[in-house]
Amino acid sequence: MRFMVIVKATADSEAGHMPDEQLLAAMGRYNEELVKAGVMLAGEGLHPSSKGVRVRFSGKQRTVMDGPFAETKELIAGFWLWQLRSLDEAIEWVKRCPNPMPGDSEIEIRQVFEEEDFGAEFTPELREQEARLRAQINRQN
Repeated sequence: MRFMVIVKATADSEAGHMPDEQLLAAMGRYNEELVKAGVMLAGEGLHPSSKGVRVRFSGKQRTVMDGPFAETKELIAGFWLWQLRSLDEAIEWVKRCPNPMPGDSEIEIRQVFEEEDFGAEFTPELREQEARLRAQINRQN
């Protein structure tokens, strides 16, 4: 199973305050553990929402809204993509994580959909297309 592990934004991360050397070192050691255990597929920090945009969809209309966005508690400051056997295993890994922010912070764990989750609607043709696209992505990387 794959899990998206989401580091929620704080007022500090939205203000663009960068982590200090101690936190960067602690997170580096933690990421090394994840990689050595074969858990981590990807992981990155994100710039504050003031440097981002949102695109709102309404039928055929698209509206682009510049950041920053008001609800800090709803924003993402970073993420990992992990491969694990269960949600419980993901929880155990998150409990070992250094606090990713100065002060209080929150990490959300969400399971990523896999092919089998889509049922019969994910036809053999769509599965073949998905496999081709994943192979192309792997070749490009």
